[in-house]
Amino acid sequence: MPNPKRRHSAQRRDKRRTHDKAIAPTLSTCSNCGAPVLRHRICGECGYYRGKQAIDKTA
Repeated sequence: MPNPKRRHSAQRRDKRRTHDKAIAPTLSTCSNCGAPVLRHRICGECGYYRGKQAIDKTA
């Protein structure tokens, strides 16, 4: 198996790892109840999506 002849520098290693970071999910507030909701998802508290009832959460 071929092996590297020279060691890669820390700068080269860090350039490769620039995109390996954790990002926080983008939250928005529900227009109906005001609870924090992930973008483009139905609200887990009231069941509304974009001002309309998507699922019935009364049960």
